[in-house]
Amino acid sequence: MICRALSTVAGRGIVTLITALNALAVERPSVKELLKPLNLSDYTSSQRPPDFSGLTADSKTVSLAGLRGRVVLLNFWATWCQECRPEMPVFEQLHREFATQGLRVIGINARERTAAVREYSKELGLTFPLVLDSRGEINAAYGVIGLPTTFIVGRDRRAVALAVGPREWTSVPARALIQTLLAEPAPLKGTR
Repeated sequence: MICRALSTVAGRGIVTLITALNALAVERPSVKELLKPLNLSDYTSSQRPPDFSGLTADSKTVSLAGLRGRVVLLNFWATWCQECRPEMPVFEQLHREFATQGLRVIGINARERTAAVREYSKELGLTFPLVLDSRGEINAAYGVIGLPTTFIVGRDRRAVALAVGPREWTSVPARALIQTLLAEPAPLKGTR
């Protein structure tokens, strides 16, 4: 009797395990498929974004090389940009929600003074890094021609997507894209 009960419990456990493994085996949509609902431009899998290094409004250095192994949401913006303003609290929300999983949100300010960036950041309660690009060198390296412009970089430093103009970054498709990129393995140390 006890053997039969244990056999039944073990059988249920195996069925539960197999069901769980099958659920994991269900394919997630590809990154390319996730870009379409957001109207994001994609890149070839071998394309790398330009490296940059800059100081933030609070005098810390941020570089793309230093973010290796992280998913990076790189947003080019300005305080005077009306379409940029609604996105900034959304980026803050994503920063707070996904930073522990490896997302880094970085704002690249277009040619404004430190005081203006600090005031804007304080007003909106922004805690993610805001890099000052006072001479427009980072903007030029990325070919930014309009604001807001957002680049998404994978954990392996590949260029994933580009958005010129605002997007619904907390929408279901955007969250699915971010979560899919965060689920990718981080590159091994010593690999490109």
